[in-house]
Amino acid sequence: MHEAKYYRLLKDKVECRLCPHQCKISEGKAGICRVRRNMKGELYSMVYGKSVAANADPIEKKPLFHFKPGSRSFSFGTVGCNLRCEHCQNADTSQAKPEDYPGQELLPDRIVDLAIEFGCESISATYNEPTVFFEYMLDTFKLAKERGLKTVMVTNGFMNPRPAEELQPYLDALNIDLKSFDDRFYREISGAKLQPVLDSIKFWHRKAWLEVTNLIIPTLNDDLGEIRKMCVWIVKNLDREVPLHFSAFHPCYRMMDKPSTTPEVLFQAYDIAKEAGLKHVYTGNIIAGDREDTYCPQCKEKVIDRQRYLVGETDIVHGKCRHCGAKVAGVWD
Repeated sequence: MHEAKYYRLLKDKVECRLCPHQCKISEGKAGICRVRRNMKGELYSMVYGKSVAANADPIEKKPLFHFKPGSRSFSFGTVGCNLRCEHCQNADTSQAKPEDYPGQELLPDRIVDLAIEFGCESISATYNEPTVFFEYMLDTFKLAKERGLKTVMVTNGFMNPRPAEELQPYLDALNIDLKSFDDRFYREISGAKLQPVLDSIKFWHRKAWLEVTNLIIPTLNDDLGEIRKMCVWIVKNLDREVPLHFSAFHPCYRMMDKPSTTPEVLFQAYDIAKEAGLKHVYTGNIIAGDREDTYCPQCKEKVIDRQRYLVGETDIVHGKCRHCGAKVAGVWD
């Protein structure tokens, strides 16, 4: 156990203020995330230092395509999540309680040591939602920065502003999963709200390297008009350089009855994003051909060749296109 940040004591409950749910938690109970528990009027993280997954992954797996491509990131995660997505690909851990998966003790200093031993250039909080293990992530990232490592968060973006502001000095890059551009989808499928995620995306765009992922699920969030609105919002509220990843859904968890996303739908979304003005658009979870590659926004020459998580020839030198010298947005060195 580790005392949690961001809570206050009410009359007979504790209010967690880490995420927009702001759960009011009775004695001995946990919040929606299942891992932050009221213990005699104090809130505790039940997963601090208890990793259930730890691996040296390609950074492209996050996915991050414009952040130190070809490098490896030491990735860790716990159990728990502050959302209830019915299509969760990691439901066995994200929807579990701490007692379901005791995990291995993996304290922040050991994570940093392992990252260096495995030749990783960064550390990623991922697999489940990092917001719910905020203290564990924060302490790990502080040590990582001291040792010269970059830091990454793969997140649903459902975090309150004050914790985000505390984390910001220690976070270099993140991928936010924008699940839909429809609040009804968030409420009915994920048990959350859209607006806090949009606010989070705008905040992080100003503070760290940001990429956005949208998983397209047939019949639920595959309306092309809605996808167009999302792309226009990104252009107007962020900028044209933000990489957008469209990812294919495959049946899992409580959505085994849904079909897989067809390549045609992803390619249509790709074209819509390009038409909206986004310069770096990608498709994933399918064989995507050149839609995984990065092109110079000025001369249109290919500057990074990819096949899934493998990076081939790279024509970016000091952040600029080798062919025409134009700047390519990202963190390359």
